[in-house]
Amino acid sequence: MSALRRWGWIGAWALMLGVALATRPPLPLDETRYLAVAWEMWARGDLLVPHLNGVPYSHKPPLLFWLMHAGWAVAGVNAWWPRLVPPLFALATVGLCFALARRLWPGRHETAPATAWLLTGTLLWALYATVLFFDPLVAFFTSLGVLGLVRAHERARGGWMLVGLAVGLGLLAKGPALLAWLAPPALAAPWWSGTARARPARWYGALVLALAGGTALAAAWALPAAAAGGPEYARAILWGQTAGRVTSSFAHARPWWWYLALMPLFLLPWTLWPPAWRGASRAVRAAAADPGVRLCLAWVLPGLAIFSLVSGKQPHYLLPMLPAMGLLVARGMAAAPSAGVSPAAAVPAALLAGLPVAAWIAIGMAGEAEGVLAQAPAPAWLLLPVAAALWLARARPGGPWGPGLGWLVLLAAFHLALAPGLRAAYGTADTARVLAALERAGRPVAHAGKYHGQFHFAGRLRRPLRRVATADLPEWARRWPHGAAVVYYETWSAARAAVRAAAVAGLRPLHAGPFRGDGLAIWPAAALGARPDLVLAGAKRR
Repeated sequence: MSALRRWGWIGAWALMLGVALATRPPLPLDETRYLAVAWEMWARGDLLVPHLNGVPYSHKPPLLFWLMHAGWAVAGVNAWWPRLVPPLFALATVGLCFALARRLWPGRHETAPATAWLLTGTLLWALYATVLFFDPLVAFFTSLGVLGLVRAHERARGGWMLVGLAVGLGLLAKGPALLAWLAPPALAAPWWSGTARARPARWYGALVLALAGGTALAAAWALPAAAAGGPEYARAILWGQTAGRVTSSFAHARPWWWYLALMPLFLLPWTLWPPAWRGASRAVRAAAADPGVRLCLAWVLPGLAIFSLVSGKQPHYLLPMLPAMGLLVARGMAAAPSAGVSPAAAVPAALLAGLPVAAWIAIGMAGEAEGVLAQAPAPAWLLLPVAAALWLARARPGGPWGPGLGWLVLLAAFHLALAPGLRAAYGTADTARVLAALERAGRPVAHAGKYHGQFHFAGRLRRPLRRVATADLPEWARRWPHGAAVVYYETWSAARAAVRAAAVAGLRPLHAGPFRGDGLAIWPAAALGARPDLVLAGAKRR
């Protein structure tokens, strides 16, 4: 096996990560929110209770924020280290999959590198494992917990300690979400583990101790934080957030079949590659004789069912499932290595050649020239996947490394092509710079509607913005005539129209620009109080 097939996924992943971080600014509202929470904890000197805009932030536990602080303590406050933390956990997860493949199928040496390529080349993984989200951490601790279960099955030392550590740190990463993926294979162990089947009482007793130890580790933060954050914060972190997402999500509520309907998209390019289908089918048929396959099925199927029944759904919630799916497909493909050398290997190559052309046509035909589409993609970058497609079609590489590498080249090329539009639509630095100047001048700032902290880290702001409904901004401006307000518009065109109309009356904003496909302006209170009919024309009612 060549070094490219065995280890090239590390270089391909590093290339994709470097391009993504170089072309994408921290994306509002999620990435900028998490940066803001970490910054506010740092500025307040409070490592116990996360805060956002001066209010305790109960939506996420603090492990990711602590990891950001660890880097800042060494290198100073910066934006690059926090954005590296989840991708590094994603890379480590692939390493854990390498170890799992070797333990589950020690006689099939090609399974481990095939798993790595299948995982790193999957659309859902390649996109969301390069974003400042919590789910790459959950995927890592889930995989670490499964590795602990396998070590316990092998009666190797430290298996249950790994399970307990994974549970505790997983709870500190994103609450109980990890248990939906880790608990089913642990509870179903007699189905896949001869050790658990022979001595179930000992297995489940050790499992209870591991869960208790992990819970105690998480409680070492949660209980003091609940006492320090107040009753409402305590209720939220100990029960409210999880119960709300399960029963009636306050965000991202979607029907139970949503994940199943989008799964073919999430799993690109493998849904278009017949060898992957055949590998998955072959692995499932081998379940009766293969304990490793049964373990992976116990990892995938119950977790997917649980998350399908949970009200709140987002694509990245499924990241912890992908390592198991990669292991399953790689196991099935290893049973028939010739499957990866068929003419079907050229299917993703043809897709690589066609997608840039289709995207160019779609972008050119789009009627709305705002947001990301405000800047036309650079056609030269789209030649990269075309060249990769031609090379793959000629080489017809065996196994998943060729399609996986080509797919990562395609995603990197699209990042490069859309970079100007991404920076224009999602950059927060210019707005944050104006808000920082207002803060230094001691001027109060109102924010129209709910504020997600999107400007706090970029501006290193230390004071909260005052949330004011759009309709109430004129009254607020009259009470605070030396202040300023952040106003959002339905489109960037609407914002420019308001700026032009106000200019006729001699009124000018402190700043105006596109924001997430919409428009934004910072108006001095004097302008808001004098002519709200002009300033707020086309504004969002928030």
